[in-house]
Amino acid sequence: MTIHDILRDIRARKFANVYFLHGEEPFFIDQISEAIEANALPEAERSFNQTVLYGKDVDAISLLDYLRRYPMMSERQVVILREAQEMKGVGDLLGYIENQMPTTLFVVCYKHKKYDLNTKLGKALKAHALVFESKKLYDNQVPDWITGYCKEHKIGIEPAATALLADYLGADLAKVANELDKLALNLPAGATVTPNHVQEYVGISKDYNV
Repeated sequence: MTIHDILRDIRARKFANVYFLHGEEPFFIDQISEAIEANALPEAERSFNQTVLYGKDVDAISLLDYLRRYPMMSERQVVILREAQEMKGVGDLLGYIENQMPTTLFVVCYKHKKYDLNTKLGKALKAHALVFESKKLYDNQVPDWITGYCKEHKIGIEPAATALLADYLGADLAKVANELDKLALNLPAGATVTPNHVQEYVGISKDYNV
């Protein structure tokens, strides 16, 4: 599945039981994780049924205790493991992946590198979870990504402004998205982003633009 397919299903409240998000591009992993946080539970239920853990602070035994809890007055609980690449004993989750709690939605955010899917855990994930590899974009893919991001967020942008942003910021998608969001906030509703706007609000000098 592509990221667009995954996000579409999440917004339609069609969830997998386990999401294993891994790879070199953290931006897409954050996008999926944040979409699940926003859509899996009503806001009133999150304090009781949503748990966010960090790999460096939790081990597999403690994590399994959270995963096997029952939700409180809700159809599901959500457990999000951030920075999973820092957790010791990730492979010890094998038993849970093979025998999941149907009332737990489990999200694993394994950032900055690929997980070896040829391990026992990797093979179990491919069979029993939604696995998404978040790949870095090449520099020449960034302009199209900017165009798509602007379209999705209803931001008008001129091709020259797209090229300027892509050339100046490169493939750091979190930074590009942050600057686009900043431009959208600073410009009047319905305005189209121009190279002049990029120079003014992103801080690109006219000499660099030339």
